[in-house]
Amino acid sequence: MFAYHFRKHQNLWRAVGLTAVVSLTSAGCQNFSSSAANIEGVQHFQQGNYQLAADRFQKAIATNPGSASGYYNLASSLHKTGTLYKRPNDLVQAEQLYNQCLERDPNHAECHRGLAVLLSETNRQQQAASLLHNWSAKNPEAADPKIEVARLCEEYGQVDQAKTHLVQALAGDPHNARALTALGRLRDHEGDHAQALTNYQRSLELNRFQPQVASRVATLHAASGTPHVAGPAQSGLRTATPWKSSARY
Repeated sequence: MFAYHFRKHQNLWRAVGLTAVVSLTSAGCQNFSSSAANIEGVQHFQQGNYQLAADRFQKAIATNPGSASGYYNLASSLHKTGTLYKRPNDLVQAEQLYNQCLERDPNHAECHRGLAVLLSETNRQQQAASLLHNWSAKNPEAADPKIEVARLCEEYGQVDQAKTHLVQALAGDPHNARALTALGRLRDHEGDHAQALTNYQRSLELNRFQPQVASRVATLHAASGTPHVAGPAQSGLRTATPWKSSARY
């Protein structure tokens, strides 16, 4: 069991919550109508039309109740509105829907993240830790559970434990860009810029659509005086954003 020293969640964990809410999924729906409703709901959500988004996700669930995507997306919408508009009932429903999603897909990474965030935000940090611990224990070879546990360890200031879990994630999946980026960021914060740069560059080789990481790599190269060769041009749909020390993973 992980030795967590619980405290009120700080900016990093609140930011994680936002990521979990926004990272909506529309893939994996076998039923075309359900998939279309999910896609439409995601579009409404991204435009800030949360009620319309929820309506679309409810349609997706009604059309294909066996798919986890609709439950996760609707949970994310209610999590968003519950947090944004201070609606406790929305948060209660979101928690129920997250659990229904996990009943259909026990390894749904975004859902585990969203539910852990909701539990933490509602002062149930021990349950959040247990949720992620149990997921990791049931999937000892999987990288995603270890990455989420690392995220939670970092939130509670346990940086060494976070690094350990990320190293373990990479031992099982050396091509996991998220784990490489996260490990690089922790090393970057500690001042181990050479190793951080190695992690960042490897992550970008695997997933070049990480503008903040690419920007940080350029900065580290400039600081060290080493030449930097930019990677291929990224899609016009993606725009670079300033590097943030509390970047999420």
